[in-house]
Amino acid sequence: MNAEKRREIFNRLRAANPHPTTELEYQTPFQLLIAVLLSAQATDVSVNKATRKLYPHAGTPRKIYALGVEGLMPYIQTIGLYRTKAKNVIETCRILIAEHGGEVPRTRAALEALPGVGRKTANVVMNTAFGEPTIAVDTHIFRVANRTGIAPGKNVDIVEQKLMKFVAPEFRHDAHHWLILHGRYTCIARTPKCWNCIIADLCEYKQKTPLPAKGV
Repeated sequence: MNAEKRREIFNRLRAANPHPTTELEYQTPFQLLIAVLLSAQATDVSVNKATRKLYPHAGTPRKIYALGVEGLMPYIQTIGLYRTKAKNVIETCRILIAEHGGEVPRTRAALEALPGVGRKTANVVMNTAFGEPTIAVDTHIFRVANRTGIAPGKNVDIVEQKLMKFVAPEFRHDAHHWLILHGRYTCIARTPKCWNCIIADLCEYKQKTPLPAKGV
């Protein structure tokens, strides 16, 4: 895919959604961090249901840490891997309190030093909480990048590297949100909704797979 096509794709995504953001609900960088931690192998919907109960009661590192693992688990037990996540969240809170004054660090190294925080989670926090032009490649973005031809790659690291190289600077901050939403609602895994896609005529998948006639 050439640069002109990529630019037109992001122009259209921006026109359709000028101010994209995460669907996770949060009020502070800390709450975003915890929500992203909880969202691994879980849906944003399930995480939001849990945090709507948790955050009004305990929405800061100190308050969640005071719950302890056993006190936290009832709030998040509807989320997959909740026992492991509860341990990671409590230990994360301890580190934030002990080493960062209860604040979420802004550097990648400090974020990735937290339990359960990998590159993807760090990228989400840096982008959404702190405005950094990072791109977190999850399963949706990996699929969209490969299927459309925007940034094909065999693994998430290669896709991230290509996106950071190929996405123009003016689009880079919002690219993560545009691509994840596109993958979540239009370019879905099993049967992409090409008939309802605003970039279908630019997409390499669509070119390989002709659309059925309207009404078919």
